[in-house]
Amino acid sequence: MTDRDPFAEGERAARDNIPPEANPYSDGSDEHALWSAGHEKVASAMEARESEGS
Repeated sequence: MTDRDPFAEGERAARDNIPPEANPYSDGSDEHALWSAGHEKVASAMEARESEGS
């Protein structure tokens, strides 16, 4: 078992402005999907905040 959390890594990547294309996991893997979901969660929240606070 690994200590890595792809979802949390995706969230962190979005906060660090790392593009979704930088997903380090193999396309089609569970880890890839989790990383993407974490990235999308944070990126969507950041976009919503930007549009509200403009």
